[in-house]
Amino acid sequence: MAGPASGTVDGEGVHVGIDAGGTRTRALAVEGGRVLGRGTGGPGNALSVAAPELADHLTAALAGALPAGAGRRLRGVVAGFAGASWLLPDDPGRDTALTALRTALARHGVPAGVPVGVRSDVEVAFAAAPGAPGDGLLVLSGTGSAVIRFAAGQVVATVDAHGWMLDDAGSGHWIGRRAGRAALRALDGRGPWTALVPAVTAHLGDPVAEPPAGRRERERVRARLLEALIARGPLALARLCPLAVAAADAGDEVAAALLDGAVEALTESVRALDPVPGETLVTTGGLLGPNGPLLPRLAPVLAGLGLRPQPVPDGTTGAAALARLLPGARPANGLRTDVTADPEAELLRAP
Repeated sequence: MAGPASGTVDGEGVHVGIDAGGTRTRALAVEGGRVLGRGTGGPGNALSVAAPELADHLTAALAGALPAGAGRRLRGVVAGFAGASWLLPDDPGRDTALTALRTALARHGVPAGVPVGVRSDVEVAFAAAPGAPGDGLLVLSGTGSAVIRFAAGQVVATVDAHGWMLDDAGSGHWIGRRAGRAALRALDGRGPWTALVPAVTAHLGDPVAEPPAGRRERERVRARLLEALIARGPLALARLCPLAVAAADAGDEVAAALLDGAVEALTESVRALDPVPGETLVTTGGLLGPNGPLLPRLAPVLAGLGLRPQPVPDGTTGAAALARLLPGARPANGLRTDVTADPEAELLRAP
């Protein structure tokens, strides 16, 4: 968990941006364009994480971001949640998110009247792009995946975001599931031997370094691997994605084909939204943020469509910028600060 910075900027209220994704929750506290602190917590999907547990994860993230006593100076909070949407008037994810967020803020001494906004995780990620664009596309690939079209800062079309059970093509879970399947197929004879077998079996605690000798031994290893994968549950398959990335980087052809397949799937999702050459395209998520392992594979394909990716690490800076726009969230004197020592300051300053 990242800790808070010491000191404050007098006269400026504190604003907090939160990005609650499928794997972790991140929080960022700023004051006058200056980063006060960052924190992380557990998974933040508002549909798959119950409100009490979600409140605990938000509480942990806020603990790392807020200096002591800063909660009383808070002027606005915006949180973007996986699983939350404004497209439905009675969206269950949004209601869960708001309940959990208010609980977490109260634990940190935040007054009940502080303006709070709940958005989707894709909205805050798009707002984090350089220049805070209003129109364009966002491509997300982390635990899940989605491609979103924005107009005037609002979501107008969505491709995928259907969850691991139905789709999320090109996501970490999508790759991880295929990594486990490739290992099983290498053992039952339907696929070639791959470095994914030793990688996955070692990850699950029963390492097999070399191809088993004979059909009986292959059957034993296959059965134990299948049992271990099932025992950990479907969501744990996303943890196999880094193994596929490492194997591909080491030259394993099977793993490399999985990553290429993910890029193909994401490109199909982009094409479904009729991209216009030259328009803004933001990428984010663990696989497509800055230094994301899929980015070098996807960028040349996007270039062929006349698109240049603008990767952002997460949506915390976008959420913090949106927090300053909440009604009642701006300082009464309209004070503007021009602190730019932090590279995020331009996004975080009052407009």
